Amino acid sequence: MSREFTAGSFLGRLIFAFALVVGTYNPTAYSYISWALSEGFSFGPVPALLGVALLIAWIIFLRATFMSMGWLGIILGAALFGCVIWVFVDLGWLSLESTGAITWVALILVAFLLAVGMSWSHIRRRLTGQFDVDEIED
Repeated sequence: MSREFTAGSFLGRLIFAFALVVGTYNPTAYSYISWALSEGFSFGPVPALLGVALLIAWIIFLRATFMSMGWLGIILGAALFGCVIWVFVDLGWLSLESTGAITWVALILVAFLLAVGMSWSHIRRRLTGQFDVDEIED
């Protein structure tokens, strides 16, 4: 197994992040939150299992993103993606009245931020030659 970081490995992280984000919530009826808030929903072992699996995946992605990028990186990434939405609206590519479209763009950008966070240590090593290591307490 190759330990080299490639565009394919970033794409894999992006696909998993996108699946996590839209599996949790999206403007259609096909998400965990839509399912849990629907009429006739009955909480049982399957919704609990899926909910815990989603929670575990979110914790893995968020922890890796925060550990690699920190608060400043997260805030700057969110600001950058907020500006991307602003540019899309300013260019007329996205309408503020189209909440569904804005939601999809925001979900894609959240997935992209998570994928960058999962990949940031590799990207920084490529750009600077510096390695990141987790701190180990004695």
